Amino acid sequence: MSSRPRKITQQVLIGDIKVGGGAPIVVQSMTNTDTADVSSTVNQVMELSRAGSEIVRITVNTEEAAKAVAEIRNKLDQKGFTVPLVGDFHFNGHKLLEKYPDCAQALDKYRINPGNVGRGKSRDPQFQQMIEFACQYNKPVRIGVNGGSLDQAVLTRLLDENREKPEPLPLSAITREAIILSALESAAKAEEIGLGRDKILLSCKISNVQELIKIYEDLSDRCDYSLHLGLTEAGMGSKGIVASAAALSVLMQ
Repeated sequence: MSSRPRKITQQVLIGDIKVGGGAPIVVQSMTNTDTADVSSTVNQVMELSRAGSEIVRITVNTEEAAKAVAEIRNKLDQKGFTVPLVGDFHFNGHKLLEKYPDCAQALDKYRINPGNVGRGKSRDPQFQQMIEFACQYNKPVRIGVNGGSLDQAVLTRLLDENREKPEPLPLSAITREAIILSALESAAKAEEIGLGRDKILLSCKISNVQELIKIYEDLSDRCDYSLHLGLTEAGMGSKGIVASAAALSVLMQ
């Protein structure tokens, strides 16, 4: 297999961890605790850090979770764990960041799926609010798209265009393009709002190994944003291990 030339991307600083720009690949994992349970979440973050996770993602989906973030950060610092924390936001992230500034400040990165930040006409304003908070607190943002949260407006637009072609492309190709375009268009919007390119990471996940490789290779050719690699819905046990290893080893190489 011929190797692709390594592309140098924008470097993003997450806490004190460098991502992209020729820096070594870093590992991010995620807690499965209730973030509002401060003690359990702190303990699991420390366990993940000891196991080699250099960045840890926590869910921030409720007011109770948002209230707990600053305390989680403080307790980790007191115990000597400086591992950066990523806030996983969905439909109500804009409200939580506004109501709990301590949470907004304590997190080292915000995680947004544009297809999940709102519905219909509320999507763009809510996405804008999230990006504005990232600018205000000087935080990087991982803008992620996957098969389960794909912006249906983008997919519909591409399907309509495809039907007009003399030789329409297969659905798989249109889906790949919709995922990539959704990420790139969202990143462009974030830049228009004021977020620097050195504050943006892109993620385009799908559960099929071969499709995932095609998507990331195409995405890498079309931008120089730092990339977050991952296989969504990989599955449990050996299935998840094999699928993730197969996809990520090719992409990392």
